[in-house]
This record gives sequence, C-alpha cells and structure tokens, in this order.
Amino acid sequence: MKKRILFFEDLGYKKYKETWIYQKILFNKLIHQKKICDKKIHGYLLFVEHPHVYTIGKNGKEQNLLVTSNFLKKINAEFYQIDRGGDITYHGPGQLVVYPILNMDYFFTDIHKYLRFLEEVVIHFLLKNYGIKGERINKNTGVWLIKNGTYRKICSIGIRISRWITMHGFSLNINTDLRYFDHIIPCGLFNKGVTSLKEELKNKISFYDAKNLVKKSFQKIFHIEFI
Repeated sequence: MKKRILFFEDLGYKKYKETWIYQKILFNKLIHQKKICDKKIHGYLLFVEHPHVYTIGKNGKEQNLLVTSNFLKKINAEFYQIDRGGDITYHGPGQLVVYPILNMDYFFTDIHKYLRFLEEVVIHFLLKNYGIKGERINKNTGVWLIKNGTYRKICSIGIRISRWITMHGFSLNINTDLRYFDHIIPCGLFNKGVTSLKEELKNKISFYDAKNLVKKSFQKIFHIEFI
C-alpha cells in the first residue's frame, strides 16, 4: 500500500490563538487542494506546546470551568470557546499538543475509526517506549491509565471534521503541571482524574525525545511519510 504524504511542522512554544488561526489556514489550503484535485500532500501534522490555556468545545458546558476570568488572569491562563467537539480541557507547558490536519479521502471516511487511530498512536507510544499500558473507556474518548479501579486520563482528544478534512487533535501530558486541571472538570467527567508521564514514572521526561517518539508512532499507525 502506498504511503500517504504529510507535511510535518514543530511549532515549538506558541500561543493557542495563533496556532488555531494557522490550523484554519492549512485547513482551507487542503479544501482548495481537494477542489483542484492536487494529490501531492495528503495533510499536515503540527506539534506544539502552548502557554496556559483552557479551551471548550462547541457543545461543552461553561460551568465545567470552575474559576472566574479574574482568577485566570492571576494564573496567566487564557480561555477560548472553539469549533471542536468535546468539553473543556487544559493545555500548557510540558504538554505535547498534536494537530493532524488531514484529507481523510486518502485514509478513510469514518469519524469513529479516526478517533480510535488517534488513541492508538498514544497507546503505541506509551507501551513501546515506556512500558505503560494505555487503555480506552467506552464512550469516553481519549487514553486512560487504569489501576485498582481508578481512572487517570493521560491523553485528551477533541476534533473537528468538515468535508472530510480534520482539525484539532490530541494533547498528551508529558511533564504537565497537573494542578491546572484542578480549575476545571476535565472533559466534563466528575469521577476520573488526570495524570502525566512524569507523574507515572516519577521522573521528568525528555520532551524532545517524547516528541520524536510520538511522531514515529503516528507514522506507524497512520502509515505515512513526512516531508
């Protein structure tokens, strides 16, 4: 099977709104390529680390943000209501955010399958490189660690698909300051916690190494080549 071609870009440390605008530019570019049947690039993959920010999906509940706008200013955090699915989540330093902007005509036109593939990227990354078993929970998209009946989320997923072009993606807690999750009900789920690689391994993780390893897992699961 011929591999799909993606343009990869590591944006480094970048504000959320700037990245959101950039995603839209690439999204519209793929729409245009689709109209003119340009088959050279099948999509884009962006890696980024954001300053403190809370985002909520179009169907999310604002009451899941537990603090005021004044408090957000005190902790140097921004807040945006955006055009993805899912409820509220947090992005911040030490967290890898992955934005696949893909023309799904070259992959498969199945939203649920796409979500499972994103989960599989993280599950593969965790097990292959750190010996950690990531798991799925029915009806709760994302990747979880389950131990002694407790559920801790290590990866959140929220996407938008229009004309079978994807936007947004997943966030993976590497060295994330988990205290910032105390100010929200993550993904609107009351009875489940959050975790990070650093928390699980009791040691700070090389962010550079983790990014490269996630990239390799994405490449394997989606059967792609990068340019």
